[in-house]
Amino acid sequence: MALWTVHGNGRNLLNDAVVSSGERLSWPLTVGLGMQHLLAMFGSCTLVPLLTGFPITTTLLFSGLGTLLFVVVTRNRVPSYLGASVAFVVPLGAAATTGGAPPAALLGGIVLVGVVLAMVGIAVKALGVRLLESAMPPIVTGAVVLMLGLSLAPQSVSSIDKHPVAAAITLGTVVLGTVLGRGLWGRSSVLLGVLLGWAYAAITRELDPERLTALHDAPWFGLPEVISPQLHLSVMPFLLPLVIVLVAEHVGHLKAVAALTGRDLDGSVGDALIGGGLATTLSGSAGGSALSTYAANVGVMAAARVYSTAACVVAALATVLLSFCPKLAALINTIPLGVLGGATLVLFGMLALVGVRIWLEARVDFADPVNVAVLGTAVIAGVGDLTLSIGALRVTGLVWGSVGIVLLYPILRRLADIRDAPR
Repeated sequence: MALWTVHGNGRNLLNDAVVSSGERLSWPLTVGLGMQHLLAMFGSCTLVPLLTGFPITTTLLFSGLGTLLFVVVTRNRVPSYLGASVAFVVPLGAAATTGGAPPAALLGGIVLVGVVLAMVGIAVKALGVRLLESAMPPIVTGAVVLMLGLSLAPQSVSSIDKHPVAAAITLGTVVLGTVLGRGLWGRSSVLLGVLLGWAYAAITRELDPERLTALHDAPWFGLPEVISPQLHLSVMPFLLPLVIVLVAEHVGHLKAVAALTGRDLDGSVGDALIGGGLATTLSGSAGGSALSTYAANVGVMAAARVYSTAACVVAALATVLLSFCPKLAALINTIPLGVLGGATLVLFGMLALVGVRIWLEARVDFADPVNVAVLGTAVIAGVGDLTLSIGALRVTGLVWGSVGIVLLYPILRRLADIRDAPR
């Protein structure tokens, strides 16, 4: 039995047609859509290891392998690409600078986070998805999705300032292609926008000279560097709270895809958590960054209306190949930050509005003071990246905002219900 059935004739699509996870277009079109996913995640998979001191090619390798593992564990039902998680940057930095943890100890913490996440997934499969639904009802998952989309907005905006014209070309192409484009052109608007912005930057000589030099010097073939992890208990207070963030990200991703496709994916929550946990464990065991579903890739699927796991598999295989070819990785790395910022500005915005859509479909009551106070505060904290210092531990807005939404909301909801109960 084929892994994917061909949608229609695989080439011509109606404007409102949605390609589901078990379907695919023709392979040339699927490869093109996969390249959109690759471009969307490439920035995080190079920036995160650069900021945390891990080898970039190793993160690329395990990003691809982790995505393939995720697709297998979720039985080809959940379209997703696993990129390097930006939520780990500040906690890893704090563990290294204030705790004195070496890279091997940081990797040991990432491995443990992955193991705990997989155990949460096993518990969800054993006890039922209601285990999470009680803690993460639609109002919570909608808030997490909204926060994930908006928390990355400053990153896109600051990137646009560096290459405004190239960013404007990319942004305009993506928006016009998504809104006005028909068939293939509309669904490939992200790839087309990045290529046009990249070409403009090359013609006007706006490409970074250092990156061009790195492209010239990069070999065609090279093996990713492998680092063995070590388990240090001193790292755990910095990293273990991130399990909640990863749970929120994976569940938010499933809810977003479910809202966009009209499919019920609650039965795949346990598998998604197990797959994400195993992928992070695999990555950390050899020197790669922690992995999570990446916001921009949800935006890519929303823009193209193609939720085929085949496109994710293509992107994963391409990333694995890139990890062994520093020359090609360096070529993609010459794409100016402004070009990527122009594309992600649209994609992050689309993801944020998926969170609003989840609220609307669940008919969330925003006259309820619990909803307004807790979720409003947490979302603003995440968007504003309000960083709190607790002793030597620095917690970013994305981290404590997610933790606050998931843990604090059910407690206050229960207290409010007790207060309002008839006596």
